Amino acid sequence: MKRSVTVQIAGVKYALKTDEDDRWVKAVAAFVDAKFRDTQKHTRTVDTQAVAVLTALQIAEELFSERQQSSELRKKIREKSQSLLEVLAREARV
Repeated sequence: MKRSVTVQIAGVKYALKTDEDDRWVKAVAAFVDAKFRDTQKHTRTVDTQAVAVLTALQIAEELFSERQQSSELRKKIREKSQSLLEVLAREARV
């Protein structure tokens, strides 16, 4: 059942409708807020929308990087598993 969770990002309060746990939603919002403030510190613009877009790009870049690393790890695990299965199959025949 959806309920409202109030969070604050970049000094603006948002009432979010969610099925997720309040702590989870607040943790995600705190992460976004911290990224926003960090971006704001390292940019020359005071335009909130521009900072928000730059923040979104940084978060998206982290997401894509994590997805790529996860994909590579899954591939290595599949390859190792296949190698181990082949070794076990050979040993079972002996």
